[in-house]
Amino acid sequence: MTLPTTTRAAVLTGHGEPLTLQDLPLPSEIEPGAALVRISCTTLCGTDIEIWEGRMSFPGMLPMVLGHEMVGEVVAVGAEARDALGRPLSLGDRIGWSESTCGECHGCVVLREPVACSRRGYGFLQRSDVHPFATAGLSEYAYVTPRAAKLLLPPAVPDTWASMAGCAAKTVLRAFERAGRIRPGSTVVIQGSGALGIFATAVAKIAGAGQVITVGAPAARLELAARFGADAVVDFREGPVVEQVLDLTGGYGADHVFDFAGAPTVGPDAVGMAAQRGTVVVVGSTGPAGDGFALSTVMGKELTIVGSLNGDISDYARAIDFFAAFAGRYPWDDLFSAPVGLAEASDKIAHMHHLDEVKAVIDPRL
Repeated sequence: MTLPTTTRAAVLTGHGEPLTLQDLPLPSEIEPGAALVRISCTTLCGTDIEIWEGRMSFPGMLPMVLGHEMVGEVVAVGAEARDALGRPLSLGDRIGWSESTCGECHGCVVLREPVACSRRGYGFLQRSDVHPFATAGLSEYAYVTPRAAKLLLPPAVPDTWASMAGCAAKTVLRAFERAGRIRPGSTVVIQGSGALGIFATAVAKIAGAGQVITVGAPAARLELAARFGADAVVDFREGPVVEQVLDLTGGYGADHVFDFAGAPTVGPDAVGMAAQRGTVVVVGSTGPAGDGFALSTVMGKELTIVGSLNGDISDYARAIDFFAAFAGRYPWDDLFSAPVGLAEASDKIAHMHHLDEVKAVIDPRL
């Protein structure tokens, strides 16, 4: 097979601007441990939208190819290329992959936490005008670097689910692990009704929560949350969130509150609606500092506040196992829009920006 030397990609050249279709060069040699993949599915994540908006930005990051939830077919492999579980990669294998880690820093060696790697390499933060050019999802082909955490995917897990597992699903599962045990019958509040919040709603119910309350908007997303296990939903536009949640819980509040929204008000709302000795898990607050809240409330309620950052390859593998185990529990396909090609990626980003879609799907082969 003759390997491609270039790839078509949708490139972000300016925050808030439409993506531009460009032909990017591909590496002429595949390094040991690396792979070249033809992408079959990329699902857009909230982080992609925040980067497009400019809410997540740093000098020198553009131009770039967005997309960090993707699945593809291996078309070339370097020597000794294996997935994270040591399984050799071969031509035609279907894989997903996560960010690279160095294996040498304090986070990797002492903390043994891949998410704490000081040189953690996200493929979607690779400039598209610097080697190896195309390492992210909005591209026909992607170069998967040697230290990227690759994962062979089981046939039973569809492309869209496996793509979502690469960030949104693994982030949620890590947050639940960081939160500690969800006691059977406990009350859980999910702040946010995007893909993470709706998936978290399902996870909370599967974990044994007796009452799951999802907070968000618009109405269509809250209706979707109800199909994914929410016993009650709260539209934050209809009045103070804390009062609504306390009414739903008989005044006690929630044993666990998960922030998957990141809005400025989530902090004070979370501590306000948390029950005595409850746990607040901060996951979605990636933007500017939020509204302040009284530390005396944290003390008086004896709250536990936990941060949870993204997820690592172990969370990714668990997310794939989760979808395989609970394939029939909820209508997972309802999270995803119909796939479109690279030329329509800008439209899909705009739709997600305006909350018109939960999870856009790009198939670069279309």
